[in-house]
Parts: sequence; structure tokens; C-alpha cells
Amino acid sequence: MKFGGTSVANIERIKNVADIIKNKKKDNSKLVVVVSAMAGVTNDLVQKSKSISKNFSNEEYDVLLSSGEQVTSALLSACLIEKNIQARSMLAWQIPIVTEGQHKNSRILSLNSKAILNYLDMNYVVVIPGFQGISEKMRVSTIGRGGSDASAVALAKALDADRCEIYTDVEGIFTTNPEICDKAKKIEKISYDEILEMSSLGAKVMQSSSVQKAMMNDIEIFVKSTFSPEKSGTQILSEDRISYNQVITGVASSNDDAKITLIGVKDKPGVASAIFKPLNDQNIIVDMIVQNISADSKKTDVTFTVKRDDMDKTKKMLENLKKDIGYDNLLTDNKVAKVSIVGAGMITHPGVAYKMFNALSLKKINILVISTSEIRISVLVNDSNVELAVKTLHSAFELD
Repeated sequence: MKFGGTSVANIERIKNVADIIKNKKKDNSKLVVVVSAMAGVTNDLVQKSKSISKNFSNEEYDVLLSSGEQVTSALLSACLIEKNIQARSMLAWQIPIVTEGQHKNSRILSLNSKAILNYLDMNYVVVIPGFQGISEKMRVSTIGRGGSDASAVALAKALDADRCEIYTDVEGIFTTNPEICDKAKKIEKISYDEILEMSSLGAKVMQSSSVQKAMMNDIEIFVKSTFSPEKSGTQILSEDRISYNQVITGVASSNDDAKITLIGVKDKPGVASAIFKPLNDQNIIVDMIVQNISADSKKTDVTFTVKRDDMDKTKKMLENLKKDIGYDNLLTDNKVAKVSIVGAGMITHPGVAYKMFNALSLKKINILVISTSEIRISVLVNDSNVELAVKTLHSAFELD
């Protein structure tokens, strides 16, 4: 069981989590609980680091930020003991959860389940702070923001758990953002591939790398609400265990995109590499890419999207490379948004793209860029149209 920051935001909520665990313990389940820092604590610690230095040591940053989860694990363990449940907290170095990679964004390399299993055999509830590990150099490390999900999935794999339950402040995964569309409804079952697409498209449900790890190890995940734990939530599992009644599973949107267009690029071998290599070197993520070839095949227009925060940096880099790339003009637009439909059902159903484009056309919503995968179609629209586009597609594909 993993409880996010809003689930353990204060002492009352920690007591509520203890009651959920106590109730779950009635059927003699062996429970391992992963906790996040209390809501707001991590952001507060980040601000404290900035008040010390703009170049705060990465190693000490990990020590500092991991303390938030440590506090929660101690409070929850003590709360369970108060309720006459055998419990103990175990920090990452005590297990150990060994990580590799850079500080602030490490990956779990290995996890020793022996000590945890010993306590489970003695009927203890083991409470583990998420997000943290220990490097091979014996330094505290963190797994990146949202890393508690990764901790939970890694533990479920190492312990050969029957299931992994992710508790949050919503009742599960919805067909779209309920704050945008009040007709959004809870999805009962969704495939790993679909939730990976929705996560990458802006649906803030689970960390993408955690879903990927669950998919690789076939770990069933249940997303549930801490505030109504009796409800079934959403089950994330393999595609072959879902029968698709609807073509589209959900509609996702993101408002942090910017569009870059290079006009009149000389059409020659290596030009795409010349454009995108410097962006790769600066860790700028490029998403949608469209290239148009002119009738005489001498010049081409290249359009792509980056995160809105990276637009100015990208523009400056491309301006500096104008002679190397050879283009006539550079246009940028940060008033755009991406709207996507996701569904494994579209693999076997023709006409999905037409239905999507026609629905948007009837609402006079202009499409700027299109990109697709096997189970996703994404369009770029003016950000003033994003809410209307989401509601239109939600209704057009009968998800209301």
C-alpha cells in the first residue's frame, strides 16, 4: 500500500491512513506500506535549500529532501502501535534499497527483501519511506519527484506481492480531468500502455517510469482513494486481460507546450540531425514533429513542440545555428495546448482519426499539428480552445 502526500497531509489524515491499514489487517494480510512526505513538506525543504545556496550540494539535497518521508513513516508507525498493531519503520539504508545514477534522480538497482519478510513473518506492518535509497557509495539518494510510486512498485516486485495499491486523493483514474469536464467518469480497468500514454500526455496519476516497471513485471496496480477506501478504484493491468467495449479509454490534455517552426529549411541529408542534436545535448524534450516537403524538393518547413519553459532557450539555440542549418525564418508560439485521445480499442477500429477531426471541425477548432501512435492521436490547438476540445472529444467518443 502506498499513500501519497495528500493522504498523509496532517496528523488527522495519518490517523485515517492507520485506520485503513487496521481494517485491511483484519483479513490477516501481510502489509508493507510506502509513504510520501506530508503535503507541502518537500516544497518547503526545496525552498530552504534555495535560501542556503543556489548551488546547494546535490548529495546534501538528497539527505534534506528524503527527511520528509522519514518523518511520515515514523508518525504512521507510531500511530499503528498506538492502535495495538505491531508496526515498525524501516529506512532505505536498513533494507537496503540500493540505487544508481545521479543524485536527485537515481534509479533503484536492487532491493533486499529478507529483513522485510522477517518482520512480515512476525506479523508486523512494515512502513517504508518512499522516494529514497542508498547509493553504492553509502550516500542517501532520492529517486526523483513522484519517486514513492517507484519505491512501491519495486517493493511489490521484490516481495512477490499479490497486488500494489496506490492511495491518492481521487477515487481512481478518470476518462479525463474532472476539473475540465464534469462528465468525466471513473475507469474501472486500464492497460499499462494506455496509462503510460495518459501520464506522458499530462494526466497526473502515476509516475510513468513506475507504470513501466509494473508492466515489465506484470504487477497489478489499484489506484484508490484514501478518503473512500471502500470503493474499488481503477485497476491497471495487461491489455490482454481487458475486454474493450469502447474504442477510446480517455482524453488527456496539457497546457505546457510551445510550437517552434523553421521555415524554408534546405532539404538536404543531415538537416534534421543538425536541428535536433543540440536540443538533445541540452536535455530539451521534443514531442510532436511535422515536416513538409516543398513541390521542388529544395526546401522544407519543420514544426515541432517543446515544453513551454524551454521555448526561449530553444529559440536562442536555433538562431545561433541559422548558418549551419540554413533556414529562412523562425516562428514560435507559446499559446498552444495538446489534446489527445487514448485507447487500445482504436487498433481494431477504423475511422477514429476522421471522427476526432470531424468533431473538432464542427466546433470550429483549428488543428495546428497532428501526431499519432498505435493507441493515441494527439493534436495541437490554440490554448483558448483546450477546454472545448476536451469536452467535444469526450462526448464524441461516448465517454460522458
